[in-house]
Amino acid sequence: MNTSSLLGLSSKERELISIFSANERITVNADDVIEFRSCSRTTANIILSRLAQKGWLQRVRRGVYSIVPLSSLTSNPVIEEVWPLATKLFEPAYISGWSAAEHWDLTEQIFNSVSLVTQRSQRKSIQTIGGVKIRIRVLKKEQFFGMKTVWFGSNQVKIADPSKLIIDIMDMPDFGGGGRHSIDIVRAYWRSEIYNSEKILEYAICYGRGTVMKRLGFLAETLNAPVSKKWLQKCRKYQSAGISNLDPKSPPVGKIASKWNLRINLPL
Repeated sequence: MNTSSLLGLSSKERELISIFSANERITVNADDVIEFRSCSRTTANIILSRLAQKGWLQRVRRGVYSIVPLSSLTSNPVIEEVWPLATKLFEPAYISGWSAAEHWDLTEQIFNSVSLVTQRSQRKSIQTIGGVKIRIRVLKKEQFFGMKTVWFGSNQVKIADPSKLIIDIMDMPDFGGGGRHSIDIVRAYWRSEIYNSEKILEYAICYGRGTVMKRLGFLAETLNAPVSKKWLQKCRKYQSAGISNLDPKSPPVGKIASKWNLRINLPL
């Protein structure tokens, strides 16, 4: 940070910033100030607001701030390690979709936004936090499984494991970067060394969406995935009635794979 562009700190403010930095706090709010300073909530919010005005904190949502790195040249930088911040703000939450695909090397495409799943209802599915766009999905508590932990310093982040990532984008291909790109991710999954046919089938059944079984089974069969006939039969057993679209965002035109009750409405 260019300290010449910042106003000075009082000894108490400097102490707070030092404590927050030493503890690698992802976010800070009034409760954090009250924890270290015996003051009212109103006073705590005033302290946070002043630190933001002086350029030492960055407001990421109402009443919530992140610490501006000392190396930053601006008091309002784009947050580089946004995963810890995003999962903290929307917890319980985990990284999935195209972001998880990048992490597991299942895509070479680079996205300038983060895809995240939360249990908390949201008024907007796309939000900008710390200069980074966040694409948000809301799932039920029982659909929250299949996660691994990655670390950013002393902060942990939950991320969909490769099999759960596939289930998430089979439910909503747009969350994988669109129908076409989601198919590419699925193809990369089955060709990788990290695929797990038993786990992904177990996940699909637990997820409880018949359209997921249709897309998963159809693509596994079409892409010559290393699965058995019994595996494919289980997918068919749990598929829903009626015709679904392979890509819900594409026009409902194209041949119907009657075996899977699925309209193939985009090129494979």
